[in-house]
Amino acid sequence: MNRIKRGAGRVGRAAGAAVVAAAGMASRAGAASAQEAPVVGAAEPWQFGQQAAASPVMAQLTDFHTLLLWIIAGITLVVFALLAFVMIRFNARANPTPAKTAHSTVIEVIWTVIPVVILIVIAVPSFKLLYFQDRIEDAEMTIKAIGRQWYWDYEYPDHGLAFSAYMIPDEEIQPGQRRLLETDPAVVLPTETNIRIQVTAGDVLHSWAVPAFGIKMDAVPGRLNETWVRILDPGTYYGQCSELCGLGHAFMPIMIKAVPKDAFAAWVETARDDYGVAGFEPQGRVAAAAAAE
Repeated sequence: MNRIKRGAGRVGRAAGAAVVAAAGMASRAGAASAQEAPVVGAAEPWQFGQQAAASPVMAQLTDFHTLLLWIIAGITLVVFALLAFVMIRFNARANPTPAKTAHSTVIEVIWTVIPVVILIVIAVPSFKLLYFQDRIEDAEMTIKAIGRQWYWDYEYPDHGLAFSAYMIPDEEIQPGQRRLLETDPAVVLPTETNIRIQVTAGDVLHSWAVPAFGIKMDAVPGRLNETWVRILDPGTYYGQCSELCGLGHAFMPIMIKAVPKDAFAAWVETARDDYGVAGFEPQGRVAAAAAAE
C-alpha cells in the first residue's frame, strides 16, 4: 500500500510540482486561518443509515429515501400477509376441494391500479428532487474539481486560486486525523452560499462524491459536468473518488472545510500568497463585491 501511495505521489507531483511546492506549511496555515471546525461529514464505525444532511439536496434525498423505505416496507408486509393467508386458507387440509376460478375482474383491477398509484406516489417527489438537484440557482461562486491519477486539482475561478490536493499518507497522519480521508491541502468553502461545482477529469474517469452534500458527479475527460451545493453548517466533510480509476483509486479522498463567509474571505486573502494564479483579475459577482468594499 505504501508503495502505491508513493507511486501515486510521484506521478501527481510530477504533474503539479508548481502547486505542490507550497502545499505543506502553507496549507496548514490556510486551514488554521479558515478556523478548525468539527467533523460532521464522515462515516462512523457501525453507522446505520445516511450521513447527516449538510445541504438542502441531501436533506431532500434523505426524506425521499425515508419515503421509499416506508413504501417498500408496506409492500413487503402486504405480500407476506397474502402469502401467509394463502398458505393457511388454501392448503390441502383446509381446502381439500380447490375452486376452479380462472378470472376475476375485481382482482385484476386491484393489482393493476394499486401499483400504478404507488408508482405515481414515488414519481412525483422523484421528479421534483431530480429538478432540484439539477438546477443551479443564482450561484454566488464557482469551484472546479479536476480528477487525476490519483489526486484532485481544484480551481477557484472567481478568486484566482488553484492547487492540487493529495491524500496524507499513513506515516504523516496526526492524532485526530482520519486515515485515507485527509488531504493536503483541504478545500475551503463558505457556508450559506450557493456554490456551483464543475467536475471534469484530466486522464481517466473519476467521480467526485461527498455523501453529506448528496453529491456524486462523474468526472469525464473532455466533458464539464455541473452540480451545486449550499453548505448549511460549518464543519469538515469527507468524500472519495467513486469511480474505479486505476491502481491508486482508493487513495484520492476529498476533504472540505466549511467555514462562515467572513472566515472564507480571510482564507482567500492568505491563500492568494500560496495558490494565487498570476495575472488574475476578479470578474462578475466577485468583482462587483470587491468594488463595493
